[in-house]
Amino acid sequence: MKYFKIENNKVYFLKATDTGDVFTEIDKIGKDDLLKLLNKAIEPGFEMDAFDEKLIEHKAHQTIYKKLHDKFAELVQAKEQFKDESESLYKNALEKYVKKEPNADTPGN
Repeated sequence: MKYFKIENNKVYFLKATDTGDVFTEIDKIGKDDLLKLLNKAIEPGFEMDAFDEKLIEHKAHQTIYKKLHDKFAELVQAKEQFKDESESLYKNALEKYVKKEPNADTPGN
C-alpha cells in the first residue's frame, strides 16, 4: 500500500482519520502521523513514491519529502537487513541444536 505519493506537483501522505484514511498534504504532517507511518513502514507492503524534485513544484513539500523519504527508505532497508540477519542467525542456531533423527538404513541402528 502506498503511504506517500506525488500528485499535482505536491506530496501527500496517507493520514488515518475517524472516517478512514485520506491523503493529506505533507506540510500538514504531525508527530502522531509520523509515528503511525513509522509503524506501517516496518510492516510488509509499505510503499512510497520515489523522490523526484522535478515532479514537486511546492518547495516546502520538496524539503519535507526529501528528508522523510530518505529516513523512511533507510528504515525499510534496515528492516530488511535485520530480518535477513535474524533469519540467518535463527537458521544457524536451529541447525546447531536440533538433533537429526537417525536414518533406519544406517548400520548400527
